[in-house]
Amino acid sequence: MILGLRTTIYKVHNLEKAKAWYAKAFQTSPYFDEPFYVGFNIKGYELGLLPEEHKTEKGEGVLSYWGVEDIFNTYTRLINLGAKPHEAPVNVGGELMVATVYDPWQNVLGIIYNPEFQLENE
Repeated sequence: MILGLRTTIYKVHNLEKAKAWYAKAFQTSPYFDEPFYVGFNIKGYELGLLPEEHKTEKGEGVLSYWGVEDIFNTYTRLINLGAKPHEAPVNVGGELMVATVYDPWQNVLGIIYNPEFQLENE
């Protein structure tokens, strides 16, 4: 049985700079910090950073969206921290809104406002 999302990993070519950027972006410090992996606990979900030995082409085939309370302010804050626009906030039905940015390592970082989202008990 699949239990649900546990970890989203972004590959970065400068782990130290990425660690600092993600700490600011998510307003938290990593709980695991080693040269081979940096892990953040984001409300029970894992955001991981892996060093990439060689810069690789990043794909847009899979998107992970991190929940936010204010999509416009969060999108603007990420841009101000050095992210580049990918898709500006857009309504995708009802009150549901999504947006994406490129982090400084060209990973697509998604954010979502979904007031209806509730975790199920496992």
